[in-house]
This record gives sequence, structure tokens and C-alpha cells, in this order.
Amino acid sequence: MFSYNYYLTLPVLACLAFVLDYSLGEPKRFHPLEGFGWLATQLENILNPDHRQTKMQQRLIGLIALVILIAPFTLLAYALCQIPTISFITNTVLLYFAIGQKSLHQHAIAVSDALHANNEAEANTAASHMVSRDPSAIEPISSTIESVLENGNDSVFGAMFWFLIAGGAGALTFRLINTMDAMWGYKTTRFYYFGWAAARLDDVMNYIPARLTALTYALLGKTRVALKCWQQQAPQWDSPNAGPVMASGAGSLQIQLGGAARYHGEWHERPILGEGNPPVIHDIARALALVRHGSYGWLAIALFISIVSRFIDA
Repeated sequence: MFSYNYYLTLPVLACLAFVLDYSLGEPKRFHPLEGFGWLATQLENILNPDHRQTKMQQRLIGLIALVILIAPFTLLAYALCQIPTISFITNTVLLYFAIGQKSLHQHAIAVSDALHANNEAEANTAASHMVSRDPSAIEPISSTIESVLENGNDSVFGAMFWFLIAGGAGALTFRLINTMDAMWGYKTTRFYYFGWAAARLDDVMNYIPARLTALTYALLGKTRVALKCWQQQAPQWDSPNAGPVMASGAGSLQIQLGGAARYHGEWHERPILGEGNPPVIHDIARALALVRHGSYGWLAIALFISIVSRFIDA
């Protein structure tokens, strides 16, 4: 497994990965997660033909497909991270591929810029790139903020948490599982049973990171309001992890999120999250600040623990 000194090095490598993300952003071509998504689509098309399997068969095949997709990459990443001569680079690069803070900011700012230019059609299109909703019925400000808060957990804090726990292999595995949930975790006829394993595994992997993210959002804004919204509103949300994150984030910003939204042509009435007024354009930047400042705080705490531990052992 991992040595004590290995764990003390991870916070430094995390800082380097964030510097890479800030400097380079996501790869413009041949992003590993996009390639992984393509593989997942091909495998799902083969193993999940419509209306040809029982519920139990769909669940079992969905679990097998999940293992086939994730296990080889996890084992390869773990093996590479164990090679002393390249583990420094491997861990840093794996976390760089796993996080997406700059990309999240760029997508959200695109919505904000379109709204400032009074181009509602462009804002709707930009927002639809962040959430799986119908562009013709999207509310760009609230949907963008919801995406920022939820993806702040998925593509920043969750990846960082598992990196600090299990290195680059942990961060990669978390993001692959999260990607599978995003692709297969829908409650539709096609994916309700086939995507069950992906959705449940993502719930497990995200349980602790989501609550640490919710606490981070609360501490960076209106703390009492955020904690109250988390406690009272999160249990009403469909997702056990998105609920705390979004309720706390909305309460911290003192805005209202949730409500009706159209997914795949069907309207869903969702609970209200947060309290206060509906969000306005500048609240997009405020939501991004929660994620940005939270990531700085996590890195600072991890570095502090590493430095203190080295000092105690000296």
C-alpha cells in the first residue's frame, strides 16, 4: 500500500495539479474522460439492448459492465503510482485529469457573459452544456449555479478527497465512477436497472466528500442559514449527496434554487433549496467563488497537516 511519507507528499502534488489545471485547463483534444465515455457508450450499446432482459439481468449486466470499464484503469493507475521513479509525475497528472475547476469556471462564465450581452438563446445553450436539461425550457442562472455547486463537489472536492486518501488512482477511480453515474444513472426505462450499480457506487464514493463539500460551502458564506437548509431541505432531494451540497450552497449564498425543471422532455417538480430571493447574474460568480475559495482552503489545510507532521517527526 502507501507509505507514511507518500501521504505527506500528496498535498504538494495536489497543489501542482491545481496549478496545471489553472494554467492549462482541460485538454482541448483527446481528454481521457471523453475517451472513457466513448468506451462506456459502446459497451452499453452492446450489453443493454432495449426490452430484452429482466430487471435482475439488467442490474447484473450493469454491474459487470461497470467492473469491466473501471477495474483495468484503476489497476493500471495504481501500478504506475507505485513506481518510485515516476510516481511523482503519475499522481500529479492523474489528479490534473480528474479535477475540472477551470473548465467549470469557463462554462459558468460563458452563461454569465451571454446574459450580460442580453443573448438569452446563447445563455440557454451554454447552460445546457452544464446540465442535462432541455435547452428550450432551461432557466440559465439557477441551472448554472446548481451545476457549479454540484460539480464543485464532483470535479473538485470529491476528486481531491480521494486523491488525499488513495493518491492518483483514488482520484481517477472516483471520477470514472462519477462519469458512469452521469451517463447511466438516469431513472429512465433504458437505465433504471442497468445503471443501478453505477448510481449506488457513486452514492457510496461521494458520501463523505459531499458532506465535507456542504460544510465547506457553509463555512464560506451564511453558515447558520446553510446548515439549517442542509438539515431541513437535503433529505427531500432525490440524490443523497447532491441534496446536502446544493442545499448548503444555496443557503450559504442566501438564494433559492430547485423548483420545476424539464429533463428528457418531462417536467419534474423538485423541492426548493436555500432561502431568500431567486438568483441573479452576479450570483453565478458568487457560486464560483465558493468552489474556488473552498479548494484553496482544502489545499492549505492539507499542506498544514503535512508540514506539521514532518516537523513532529523531525
